[in-house]
Amino acid sequence: MGSVISALPRKPPQSVNMSSPQADMVRDIIANNKVVIFSKSYCPYCTMAKEQFRKLSVAAYVVELDSRNDTEEIQNILGEITGGRTVPRVFINGKFIGGGTDVKKMYEQGTLQKYFT
Repeated sequence: MGSVISALPRKPPQSVNMSSPQADMVRDIIANNKVVIFSKSYCPYCTMAKEQFRKLSVAAYVVELDSRNDTEEIQNILGEITGGRTVPRVFINGKFIGGGTDVKKMYEQGTLQKYFT
């Protein structure tokens, strides 16, 4: 007997257009900013990530996805780039470093600070 969850219909995987204007925008933002956070304003994990940079007095380029009308497409693009669609998606020097708990752990271990010394 299968679980109730396995009986629910699943969405087919989204096709991601990595040559769309949104994909170009995401890549440009990541390439042209030292710290980038793809966030949602109401997300506690996003707030957690942003707070670690505030403690270091490091300005981050923040893209609040919930204020955009192409949120789903950008999250799908981030999924292609990072392997996950959840927010926050945090990049330093063009490299994906993780989400909120990852950034907080890096701060607590002193490894986040090394990017800015």
